Amino acid sequence: MEIGDHWRHIIDSVQDGIIIVDEFGRFVAANHSAQLMTGYTEDQLKGQSCRILNCTGCEIRGKGPGRKWCGLFSAGMVRDKKCVITAASNRTIPIVKSATVLTNRAGDIVGAVETLKDISENINYKNELASIRRMYHIDDGFHGIIGRTPVMMHLYEHIESVASLDTPVMILGDSGTGKEMVAKALHETGLRASMPFIKVNCAALSESILESELFGHVKGAYTGADTDRMGRFEAAHKGTIFLDEIGDIPLSVQVKLLRVLEERMIQRVGENRSIPIDVRIITATNKDLEALIAQGKFREDLYFRINVFPLTCPPLRDRRDDITLIIQHFITVHAEKTGKNILGFTPEAMRLMAAYHWPGNIRELRNTVEYAFVLARGKAIRPDHLPEKIQKAAVPVTPQVTVSGQHPESAPVTEVKDSGATRDGTTTLMVKNHERRQLIDALHKAQGNQTKAAEILGVSRVTVWKRMKKHKVRITQPSP
Repeated sequence: MEIGDHWRHIIDSVQDGIIIVDEFGRFVAANHSAQLMTGYTEDQLKGQSCRILNCTGCEIRGKGPGRKWCGLFSAGMVRDKKCVITAASNRTIPIVKSATVLTNRAGDIVGAVETLKDISENINYKNELASIRRMYHIDDGFHGIIGRTPVMMHLYEHIESVASLDTPVMILGDSGTGKEMVAKALHETGLRASMPFIKVNCAALSESILESELFGHVKGAYTGADTDRMGRFEAAHKGTIFLDEIGDIPLSVQVKLLRVLEERMIQRVGENRSIPIDVRIITATNKDLEALIAQGKFREDLYFRINVFPLTCPPLRDRRDDITLIIQHFITVHAEKTGKNILGFTPEAMRLMAAYHWPGNIRELRNTVEYAFVLARGKAIRPDHLPEKIQKAAVPVTPQVTVSGQHPESAPVTEVKDSGATRDGTTTLMVKNHERRQLIDALHKAQGNQTKAAEILGVSRVTVWKRMKKHKVRITQPSP
C-alpha cells in the first residue's frame, strides 16, 4: 500500500500523530508529529512491526494478516482509547488513540490508520496541580464552601449544630457571600439530605407568579392555567425549601406563607382542598428586615417565624486570609472547564488580589479569575491579566511590620522581620507568600508572642516556629 504525495501535506499539517500500517501491522507512513512523539524517523519505522511501540492498548495476535493479526481489524475501529506507548528513548508516553481499518474496493482489509494524541502535558499539569493542593491543604472545603479562617470555622460549627434539626434558619449576608452554598450545606449535612432541595428566588418572580410557584395551581385558576401544577412546597415534601431573597416577598404572599409555616398545609391557587406538607424551611436575605418591618413592608410575625436561628455569611473583606484558597479553588474549576494549564497567580498579581476590597465578594472574585483565564496564555496569571479596577485600586501589601511591647516568652520584641522574601516568578510561590503574610500578621497582632500567634492562626506553637524557620522570619531584640 502506498501513500500519495498529496496526502503527505495533509497528515503533516495535523498536530496529532498519524501512523498508517498494513494488514500485517507493518508501518507504511508516519507524519511529522508521530515522528517527534515516538523519537523514530519515518525511515526507521517503515517496514517495522507496530510492536516496536509496545502500545498497551493493542491486542496483537500475530497469527496472520488482517483479523488474524490484531483485534483492531476485527473491531473495525477504536475511539479515544487511553494507552501508553514506548518511544525510541525507552520513555513511556501516555496517549489517547483512535484507529480505523482501511479496506479496498473488494472489502478486503489492507491496513489501518491511527491517530495518537500525546496527553503527557495534561497529566503532568494535573499531577502538579494535585501536588500543590496536597502540599498546601487545598481542598473542596466544607460542602463546597472554601475557607479556613476562624470566622468560617465558626460558621461551619453552627451549620453542623443546627443541620440535623428542623429549626428554621435565616441566612444573612451581603450579596455574593455564598448564602446558597450555606443553604445547601445545611441540607446536605442534615437528616433530609437524600430528599429534594428546592430553591425559590423570590426576587425574580412577580406577585401573581410567586404564589403559584410556591403553592401550585389548578386548571382554570387564572388565565393561562391550562393544567394542574405542583408548587415548590409540594416538590420539596420531606426535603428542604430554600427561599432566597425573602425580603422581596410582597405582603399578600407573606400572609399565606405564614399560614403555611404554622399549619404545615398548603392550598393550590384556585382550590380549597388543603395538602399536608413536611418541609424544612431555610431563608436568605441581604436586606435589613427589621428596617422593612418598621416601614410596614415586612410582617413582624413572619420574621420571628423564620428567623429562629440566624447564620451570617461574612463578607470577603472580613476573611482576607481565605482569598488565596478561594482563588486556587476557582483556578482548578476554570482549568478543568477551559483546558488551560494555568497553575496560579504570580506573587505580584496575588498581592493585588489580596489587597483589593472585593465589594462583590466571592461572586466578584470568581468572575475576576474567569476574566484572567481569558487573557492568560502561560501557566501563571500576571497583574496585566486582572481587571483595571483591581490594578488601580489595590495597594500591594508589604510583609515587613514593626511591633512594640514585651515578649513574655523570650526577649522584648521591637520588630518582626521577613528576611526570606523572594521574587522568582514561579506560580507555586503565591501560596508561600500568602502563608508568610499570615504568619507575620499573626506575630504582629500577638506582639511577637508565638503562643498567641498560634492561637490566631489556629495551629500549634511548634507549627509557628517551623513556619518562622521555613520563611526565615525572626523576632529581633530591641535596640538598647
